[in-house]
Amino acid sequence: MPYSRRACLLAAIGALASLPVAAAGLTEPSAYILDVRDVTLPVGVQGTLRVRLRPREGFRILGGYNHRVIMLSSFDDDVKFAGKTVPGTEQDGALIFAIGVTPTAPGSHAINGVIRVGYIEGPGEMAMVSMPLIANVVGTP
Repeated sequence: MPYSRRACLLAAIGALASLPVAAAGLTEPSAYILDVRDVTLPVGVQGTLRVRLRPREGFRILGGYNHRVIMLSSFDDDVKFAGKTVPGTEQDGALIFAIGVTPTAPGSHAINGVIRVGYIEGPGEMAMVSMPLIANVVGTP
């Protein structure tokens, strides 16, 4: 990469890094506590990656909102997903997402997606936010 292009790229990255978190559409601290654990499955066998979001104190789940996980992908394309969009369900005061995954090769495969959820803060301030989903699906022989 020529020197001038590299300098422009580094300047742009520095400018983005200095933006406040709210400008990116994220809240700090997050309204939800994210609980996701990697899943290990035999290659070719479908299983479920469970994602749980619990609202922090002072926040409530926005009822009626289309809570969902979207844009699922794996870094190395060695994981199949049961669907492109996974809806969330409310259970015991938390949002649960059951993501169907199938490893297609042995080893650890990084996956990611976007969690879209809504919440209510205090007496009635609503917000819809995006959160990154990052996990691993491990395929065993």
